[in-house]
Amino acid sequence: MPKAPITRELIARLPKSDLHLHLDGSLRLETLLELAKARRVKLPSSTPDGLLELVFKRAYENLPEYLRGFEFTVACLQDAESLERVAYELCLDCRAENVFYAEIRFAPQLHVCAGFGIRDVLRAVCRGVERAKKEINKDPAVKRGEVPRFEAGVIVCALRFFLPVFGAHYKAYFEALPTAPPEEIYALASLELARAAVAAAEQEGLPVVGFDLAGQERGFPAKDHQAAYQLAHEHFLGKTVHAGEDYGPESIFQAITDCHADRIGHGTWLFSKKHIKDRSIVDKQAFIDKLVRYVGERRITLEVCLTSNQQTIPELRHDLSKHPFKKMREARCSVTLCTDNRLVSRTTMTDEVEKAVKAFQLDARALKDILIYGFKRSFFPGNYADKRNWVRSILNHVEDTLADAGHDVRGGRR
Repeated sequence: MPKAPITRELIARLPKSDLHLHLDGSLRLETLLELAKARRVKLPSSTPDGLLELVFKRAYENLPEYLRGFEFTVACLQDAESLERVAYELCLDCRAENVFYAEIRFAPQLHVCAGFGIRDVLRAVCRGVERAKKEINKDPAVKRGEVPRFEAGVIVCALRFFLPVFGAHYKAYFEALPTAPPEEIYALASLELARAAVAAAEQEGLPVVGFDLAGQERGFPAKDHQAAYQLAHEHFLGKTVHAGEDYGPESIFQAITDCHADRIGHGTWLFSKKHIKDRSIVDKQAFIDKLVRYVGERRITLEVCLTSNQQTIPELRHDLSKHPFKKMREARCSVTLCTDNRLVSRTTMTDEVEKAVKAFQLDARALKDILIYGFKRSFFPGNYADKRNWVRSILNHVEDTLADAGHDVRGGRR
């Protein structure tokens, strides 16, 4: 008897998580237009179709072109009202396609302006998240335990490097420290952010659950941000690092050793010898083998963003089967699928999972494992016992949904 197909409709119904989700890359297009008009931000077009043609494309020539859209979104997110709104809407959009857990990440320092500091920025985003959670979880089906509750957390992003033109807050650093080496300035900014994140979580009880490092890897090592990550580590924040996205395996190694990374954002070049640039690594294959084993054994989860990688890595654009996701699974790494940017990449979690199913011929059991990794390896904003019970409710829902579609992959229930 032939196996039942894994259809897009089934994927849409399955519980999903999104652990790598940038707030400023995931606005609703209509919201961006409204905010730009109200805040007098000039966009390349005043229509959704125009923005999709000129800015938020299906394919980009390179990473700089991909990042261009953030200039416009960040410019529209310079006050509490706009930040709260987009965080709220993003949670609703996630839950609408059965994403039951989202970790929304962004760089608060990009949104700081006169009279509106880092803690104010964090409060605004967290208000939006909490408002959405409260509204979503009012559903009687959630109250009866028939549907898992929606959860979300916030991850703050430090930048590997920045320039004064990135914003007033960054400019102030260069003005205050005109003779300091750039790496010292970057380190101070990330440490300031880590302190704000810790204070927001511990003193205010905000759902700030993790710390991230984003930006160009080449020439801007993770070690520069060691003090910030040490502080986050000492205060039990989750640690993730963008690594192996546009640099090689040694970048992933740095994230793990210098920043205590629990997860890796992208990790695309984990297996690539040609991306190793450190001349001290003589036996490149041996280095990769040991790194992969370390990542696998310690369940350092890889946050894979297929569409985003296709858009910025030419060799993947027309043949997704070349993506190292297959090797990651063969090596028994902990992997989870993510959108990266719902607007900039014009994708959803349903799209990402469907792409993976088709490109890598995933069966129902493999799909179940990948979906559950996202929930298990989340920086869940609660105690461990609560997380265990919540993940079990998600697992039951995944298995029941698959069984209803003719895929019985249920294990023992408890």
